[in-house]
Amino acid sequence: RTKLNADDSINKHKARLVVKGYAQVFGVDYSETFALVARLDTIRSLLAVAAQKNWRIYQLDIKSTFLNGFLQEEIYVEQPQGFIKDGEENKVYLLKKALYGLKQAPRAWNSRIDEHLLNLGFSKSLSKSTLYVKIDGADILIISLYVDDLFVTGSNSSLVEKFKKEMMVVFEMTDLGLMTFFLGMEIKQGEHEVFVCQKKYAKEILKKFKLEECKEMNTPMNQKERLCKEDGTEKIDQAHFRSMIGCLLYLSATQPDILNAVSILSRFMHCASEMHLKVVKRVIRYVKGTCNFGIKYKKTEKFKLIGFSDSDWGGSIDDMRSTSGYSFSFGSGVFSWSSKKQENVAQSTAEAEFVAATVVVNQAFVAEIFFD
Repeated sequence: RTKLNADDSINKHKARLVVKGYAQVFGVDYSETFALVARLDTIRSLLAVAAQKNWRIYQLDIKSTFLNGFLQEEIYVEQPQGFIKDGEENKVYLLKKALYGLKQAPRAWNSRIDEHLLNLGFSKSLSKSTLYVKIDGADILIISLYVDDLFVTGSNSSLVEKFKKEMMVVFEMTDLGLMTFFLGMEIKQGEHEVFVCQKKYAKEILKKFKLEECKEMNTPMNQKERLCKEDGTEKIDQAHFRSMIGCLLYLSATQPDILNAVSILSRFMHCASEMHLKVVKRVIRYVKGTCNFGIKYKKTEKFKLIGFSDSDWGGSIDDMRSTSGYSFSFGSGVFSWSSKKQENVAQSTAEAEFVAATVVVNQAFVAEIFFD
């Protein structure tokens, strides 16, 4: 497949030999399968800290990542087509390392990189399993892991270069330099400021749903809009509606202003109607006028954790459950936010607010550990 840059230029072409993982049997060929990835709020937290300290965040890409993982199970594979050894056609290979497609390949890679980073003197964060910190005297080096991507930042550039060399001795890697584009997010690092947005992705959404020429809206949703499952309008194509919601949910990674509206609409993905489609199109029309919007992190005089929480009461017509919301920042741009329906029905506004406060305190504790 072809990997593209933010400006649609070709980054590189990739091809892999992939095994038939669907033929594996649980308990025989594999047991645990997982791949730890950095949460987006962890990445945004790093951007906020880097802006405050005037650090630079660098990105490293490990080539053929899963091929570096060592297998604990005994796995055999057939000889691949085009590479069958003459006279030994009936023989199979015993794998020593993981291949793409194996269900345990992510786990094997994670175990390998975790062991290597700990051997280099890093300590794993208590709240963020993909975050590693190394303190060398007065200097600090921070690593965040997202499968095959490593984000490196720290107070000393020579310490960063030393780490890159140590990694390249063991793994084949590509030094991508300053972090500029990651998972559809465009990142601009300046002097004591970092700006992150999804301008390219927002335009792709407009093009995908043929709303490039639509009229812009000033707000993502009517404040008095009350949606329900059975609103009397005709049902629509559920797959199309789910695709729209999925795109908007990912766009909310840098546009928290649309999260509440998209969160409410996501409750109707199994029973979407013409009314729900009309509302989701309004959100996309709002996106058209805010393509350039994003989050700016910059240096502040008081760099401290600030959080806000709120809740409505019985906002959902169908089950009378309330919606909780929160946001956190270090004094400039927000790095963590949420808008979710509560699990239980609150009997009063005080109870709804208490449930919201409990959730935000939980998140504040995790953020405080990271900040420390």
